[in-house]
Amino acid sequence: MMKKLTHIDGSGKAAMVDISAKPLTRREAAASCFIKLSESTVKMIKAKKAAKGEVLGIARIAGIAAAKRTWELIPLTHNIPLSRVEIEMEFSCGGLGITCRVKCDARTGAEMEALTGAAVAALTVYDMIKAAEKGAVIGDLRLEYKSGGKSGVWKRVP
Repeated sequence: MMKKLTHIDGSGKAAMVDISAKPLTRREAAASCFIKLSESTVKMIKAKKAAKGEVLGIARIAGIAAAKRTWELIPLTHNIPLSRVEIEMEFSCGGLGITCRVKCDARTGAEMEALTGAAVAALTVYDMIKAAEKGAVIGDLRLEYKSGGKSGVWKRVP
């Protein structure tokens, strides 16, 4: 059985979901992505020698700001009151892993906010280092966890 797409109305047109009758619940989501970087670029970031400034701090702020403004970027998302946005970054073999965690009390989930935060943090890293490494690759953007609402808890199985 195929699930119905929530942003399509009865006549097949795009529509914003009416969440007015849904109860407020605590919602949390986490999303991650990875930016592949050369060892020399990793060393440059760690040494805080990038020409545009301190890469990780600026990317963290960009990711937080993007998560808060997801509703302005993705047309059918709702403006939800985020109470927490956290961006974590960790170097590993071949690059930088980025995770965005969000929390809110709302009538709809925060998955898109977590995904947007992780993606924009990675895009900001790319912007900060592109003079040194134009071939950096951003990938593996995915939802890791969500909780709250009718569907309850979901966690990605590795």
